[in-house]
Amino acid sequence: MRRTARPLSGAMAGAALAVAAVGALAVNTAPAYAADGGGTLEVYPSSAVPGGQVSVNTKACGDKASAAGDASAVGAGPFTLAPSAHEGDAIGQFRVPESAQPGTYEIVAECAEGGRRVTGDLVVTLTAAQGQAQPRGSVKTGVGGALGRDPAQTAAGVAALAVAAAGGTWLLHRRARGDGI
Repeated sequence: MRRTARPLSGAMAGAALAVAAVGALAVNTAPAYAADGGGTLEVYPSSAVPGGQVSVNTKACGDKASAAGDASAVGAGPFTLAPSAHEGDAIGQFRVPESAQPGTYEIVAECAEGGRRVTGDLVVTLTAAQGQAQPRGSVKTGVGGALGRDPAQTAAGVAALAVAAAGGTWLLHRRARGDGI
């Protein structure tokens, strides 16, 4: 029996291309950090507000090495990363200036031994942007409220609307019967 090749449908062709692309990425993708024990600068918290304290650490400098940090991009200036007992990290801190504008800033550290340079990102946000603020109060539109606080006035308004609706219905009913007004 002879088999003929059939072209793939649009959905099948798309799925085949997606599988091929994922396979190619899996083969050619390097990890996000260097294989020598970490080549990144970790920034915590990664998102801060002006005036907030930020900690940075890296394993890139070795167990007992220090580093010179630079947060000039955000306006904080230089800071020092000192060796710590925490798994060979070099750790440092700086404060985000009150004048910092919202945005993403590159924080840099250069190892004292070997001059290796590592970077990390800090996102500066405004206080209101961090948490979801719930609106409070009323909107000043210039139009008064339909219902007052007095239950007697509210009942009188509802009764007036009911009488108007009943009268309008009665008039429409008479007109439909041909009685006229």
